[in-house]
Amino acid sequence: MRLRPAALAFLLAFVSVAASADDLTNAQRLWLAGQRSAAVTEVEQALARAPDDLQLRFALGVMRMELGDRKVAEDIFTRITQDFPDLADPYNNLAVLHAASGELDEAKAALEQALRLQPEHAQAQENLGDVLMRLALRAYERAQKLSLTPSDALSTKITRTLALTRELQPR
Repeated sequence: MRLRPAALAFLLAFVSVAASADDLTNAQRLWLAGQRSAAVTEVEQALARAPDDLQLRFALGVMRMELGDRKVAEDIFTRITQDFPDLADPYNNLAVLHAASGELDEAKAALEQALRLQPEHAQAQENLGDVLMRLALRAYERAQKLSLTPSDALSTKITRTLALTRELQPR
């Protein structure tokens, strides 16, 4: 099961007429052409000129996440949540990073915050379902370890939950 972040394409759906629009368009073109480091450089240079630009910051966070630079991406999204506490997408992306690191309680909290801010956020809702399923599996496995006698019902729950989580993984 892989949680999905708010994507870079999402950003371009509401790009402003500011100078960052050209930078983001160029960065997206480079990214899609497989020139990922050039795309990151484009965004970083634009951020040097406009360090408070939300769209550039978000794009850099998504790029860093996609490149596997989890700590850098986490720092970027955390700062965005501090500077723009009413936006849901940075919380969703933080949750994806937490879940990928096995920090399911932190992922759940971030997703719940995203949904408080934007209850109709479909991706955050889906991601919360995935996190809750993984938390359920963890709880069932702990219960099985703590049990003095094996339980067929609990074993069945574990098997079914595990099968469902595997079935939901993207192929």
